[in-house]
Amino acid sequence: MSTKTIAVLDQADLKDGQIKEVSFDSGRVLLSRLGDKVHATSAFCTHYGAPLVKGVLTADGRVVCPWHGACFNVGTGDIEDAPAPAAIHSFKTHITDGKIYVTAEPANTTKEKMSRPPKLLASGSEIGGAGVVIVGGGSGAFHATESLREHGFKAPITILTQETNAPIDRTKLSKALIADASKLEWRTPADLKIKYGTALRIGTGVTSVDTTKKTVTLENGKETIPYDTLILASGGVPRRLPIEGADLENVYTLRNVQDAQKIDAACQEGKHLVVIGSSFISMELVVAVSKRKLASIHVVGMEQYPFENVLGQEIGAGLKQFHESQGIVFHGSTSVKAIRKESGETLTKVELATGETLSADLVIMGVGVRPATDYLKTSGWELEKDGSVKVDELLRVPGRADVYAIGDIATYPQLPLGTYRRVEHWNVAGNMGRAVGKTIAGSPQPFVKIPIFWSAQGQQLRYCGIGIGYDDIYIQGNPAELKFIAYYIKGGQVTAVASMQNDPIISKASELLRLGLMPSANSIKAGQNLLDLDVSSAAANVLPKRVSQREQ
Repeated sequence: MSTKTIAVLDQADLKDGQIKEVSFDSGRVLLSRLGDKVHATSAFCTHYGAPLVKGVLTADGRVVCPWHGACFNVGTGDIEDAPAPAAIHSFKTHITDGKIYVTAEPANTTKEKMSRPPKLLASGSEIGGAGVVIVGGGSGAFHATESLREHGFKAPITILTQETNAPIDRTKLSKALIADASKLEWRTPADLKIKYGTALRIGTGVTSVDTTKKTVTLENGKETIPYDTLILASGGVPRRLPIEGADLENVYTLRNVQDAQKIDAACQEGKHLVVIGSSFISMELVVAVSKRKLASIHVVGMEQYPFENVLGQEIGAGLKQFHESQGIVFHGSTSVKAIRKESGETLTKVELATGETLSADLVIMGVGVRPATDYLKTSGWELEKDGSVKVDELLRVPGRADVYAIGDIATYPQLPLGTYRRVEHWNVAGNMGRAVGKTIAGSPQPFVKIPIFWSAQGQQLRYCGIGIGYDDIYIQGNPAELKFIAYYIKGGQVTAVASMQNDPIISKASELLRLGLMPSANSIKAGQNLLDLDVSSAAANVLPKRVSQREQ
């Protein structure tokens, strides 16, 4: 298809640090101005299609999606941050007679063509050897594979996963209860093999790791796989309460596609559901099934309000009020003693510590996950108290040559302070994979990303930062109306921000935290609006990194 060159905007209408979405033939283009340079890219995020013009531009050449934290380089269109599964197009620009001109293939400016194929600098067929072996097939594994090839890693890559599918968008299991793997896979097994030179071995568990011999042993015990570099990305295992009836046939947990299929089949009209735990996964599932005309949905939680430990009582109370308006019945500040199903009975009995008994056709346990590291324990590894693996700023495992750990199993130093954390966020695992891939390919990349997560709770709840241990919360808006901004404060400094219906405040907050420019709590309480702070223009106090434009 031939390209077109079109004047899209007067130069005077795009100020330094501004982004604007403009028409291009039958499509749309995002213009970003940094100093005297104008960049043009696709206008939509490749994650879920959000309009990037509603996001945040920073002076070091990043445009951040307003929804889920995905980020792109405005000069190249390359992925800067997960969860973006693909890069965006970048287009040539020039300015003549006060007009901004963009040169592009019109089809590539449409929303349907917003993604561009990755610029893979290697395919894995260039050299032999054992290469990289990745244990686990989740977000970390997917983004590590992409990053390795994007940064020129030429040796083979092998993914060993217990799941029966290629890496998927796992967030949709709980947020939408999508149970068809083909609708969730980021890349097909064929693409991984042909385009990425990656051997995907599904349904394959690992039982031990020998870092002296540089091998992993598979669960059948009859096969060992050699490696040059090992990435441990084995994720989490859903917890089951140590109570009677925890393993009954109609008691479910959610981690993979098969789990989603079972829950989907069981959550049918007229059924009674009891959910144990008021965690994000639990409450997302409640939202996903709340329109299915179930006879009842009961949620049992140890907290008085859902999400109380993370978001605080006031926000938890507002979210509880919303869910109750949808017919959800909460049993807070209590626990489950036992789950019983007598012979011949149709319904299961869920016995609470309060003495109350709930009837259920199915029970879902959403009581957290533990690091999936049993295979490391049996290999003689010394693990952290929670079963995780401690790593350094490059996500290397100290004392284990050429071994990295990422995602749910990694306890890492959260820079710049270096406080050790283990964060079970989808974005964290993906960004860790991207960092490790770059490091292994030859360009050491410390993990410096700000954690971001989101949750479907009537409206979209968004959160960034590390709020654990906060000593104060400052809330603007009304959590009962699901419209607020909450600032989590420790020692007078804002360490995390949560919001509903206030986009792109979380995208802006995450960039302010990344750049070390977050205002003090007192400034925010005095009326400082984060969206008014300049992080985009040449006048902003941002140290710019190199921003390139591949065609110039």
